[in-house]
Amino acid sequence: MEPTLLDKLRNGGNVYGTCITSTAPMWPAAIQKTGVDFVFLDTEHVPLGRTELAALCQQFRHLGITPIVRIPCPDPYLACQAIDAGAKGIVAPYLESTAQITELVGATKYRPLKGEVLASYLSGAVPMPDHVREYVNQYNAGNICIANIESVPAMDNLDALLSVPGLDAVFIGPHDLSVSLGLPEQYDHPDFEKAVSYIIRTTRAKGLAIGIHFSLEPERQIRWMKEGVNIVVHSFDVALFTQRLKADLEVIKKAAGDVVAPGDDSPMIV
Repeated sequence: MEPTLLDKLRNGGNVYGTCITSTAPMWPAAIQKTGVDFVFLDTEHVPLGRTELAALCQQFRHLGITPIVRIPCPDPYLACQAIDAGAKGIVAPYLESTAQITELVGATKYRPLKGEVLASYLSGAVPMPDHVREYVNQYNAGNICIANIESVPAMDNLDALLSVPGLDAVFIGPHDLSVSLGLPEQYDHPDFEKAVSYIIRTTRAKGLAIGIHFSLEPERQIRWMKEGVNIVVHSFDVALFTQRLKADLEVIKKAAGDVVAPGDDSPMIV
């Protein structure tokens, strides 16, 4: 049996993926040719409906690619909804409290339990019967619980956040983190780099996996992998298409003797 993405992460391996925003039917098969382990499907910033999300999750899973979905807000019901659609990993954005992460763990690891019964199990107030634990473990096997850490308050509370049992990984949101630090999109600023390094070191010390999503040059991913990143969330379909087409057209235009107009080189954000 092939190891799941969660198995690979727990064994300390590197996994590779990209963000997909297109719902075109030929896209999943094209992505499979790249050899990615997972796709990141963002419903926070990308207008993906529930039906579209389910279709994408099922298509990618059929092709052996793990769908990881970012829900629009830290809501356990939305997390369960995304898993019902076919997601195997759930990312909740802008988490800043242990209560939020505990709710996310409940949704990803203890589904379909909800409400007071789930809360009593999660708090330890009531011991979970062995047969119930065996059932929910099997029912949620391979599900990955991921926290988006992307603010100064989250950094200030990081040790407690990452100590919640059941959390598997962290995604750093560089754009929101840079704004929270008062350094909008200054990804090379020493204070931004210091913050990212701190999050990586703290996460890895807790035995958790970590990734950071950039739509910039691959060397930036390599740099952070050297610091401990093992989930590579590289770019997204629109940025990759734009960057490659722009570069190819520049080569063609220069060969034809046409003037190459300056383009917009600002990073694309999703």
